[in-house]
Amino acid sequence: MADPGIHGHDGVDHRQDSGNRRLYNPYQDLQIPYRTLYDIPTSPEFLFQEESLAQRRSWGENLTYYTGIGYLSGSVAGASLGLRRALRSAEPGDTLKIRINRILNSCGQDGRRIGNRLGVIGLMYAGLESGMVAARDTDDWVNSVLAGLGTGALFKAANGPRSAAIAGAIGGLMVGAAVAGKQVLKRYVPI
Repeated sequence: MADPGIHGHDGVDHRQDSGNRRLYNPYQDLQIPYRTLYDIPTSPEFLFQEESLAQRRSWGENLTYYTGIGYLSGSVAGASLGLRRALRSAEPGDTLKIRINRILNSCGQDGRRIGNRLGVIGLMYAGLESGMVAARDTDDWVNSVLAGLGTGALFKAANGPRSAAIAGAIGGLMVGAAVAGKQVLKRYVPI
């Protein structure tokens, strides 16, 4: 039975740390280092020492990450654009079923279209960036900017050389701005 001094009649815990009472510690008399048993390291653990020297994702992880992020963000953006388009094209005499059908069709169509585009862009960027790291044997901002430049040029290469050059410049500038923004955040925002 519970001590009525600790648990009152209402079932709420009324413990107070007074000088003559102490809380029960089941590990007090044991001679084991129970506190160190649960100290989990905060850094990742590696099977081989060579893996710990590389402070970046592997090319496969990079490929999966950028492709997945591109597809997911493109699908969400496309679905929101499709929703806007469906709501604008609603006619006054439409029933609820027709409106819902129009919304689902527009969201699915635009979400797939933009998601696939951004997924392919992420796939090309990850491949080019990993290729640049392997070719130059260094991992710095130049690899990212050149990968962005190449991705833009490759993505619009079918539209002609002028379109490819413009898209390459836009891709390089976007990645350069992202890298510069990341450096500014690292420097001025304490995380």
